[in-house]
Amino acid sequence: MTTQELKKRTFECGIRDVDAAEALPSSETARALGRRLIRAGTSVGANYRVAVRARSRPDFIAKLGIVEEECDESLYWMEAVVALKLLKPQRLTNLQAEADELLSIVVSSIKTARRLRRT
Repeated sequence: MTTQELKKRTFECGIRDVDAAEALPSSETARALGRRLIRAGTSVGANYRVAVRARSRPDFIAKLGIVEEECDESLYWMEAVVALKLLKPQRLTNLQAEADELLSIVVSSIKTARRLRRT
């Protein structure tokens, strides 16, 4: 997968996180979780773009670590939404799968970058 393709995927996943948050009911709990989902979900793509422009391999690894954290956090908020029955699980199944796949890609990229740093 190219950098451009991953930029696009992380951006689109963030947009889908916003759409999911917008579909939440108007309760105080749902609004609070929705804000957190939007913040974490959109941060994945934004921070990936920052990582791509890193000045060094250690900087790249550190910035990808932030992407990893934000992606994992967005998964957490989606799980909370489902656990609280604020949305039907089917509504988030594909989005959770995409976020999980992006998380795997980022973790793999971090491992590769660390390995290459040692050589």
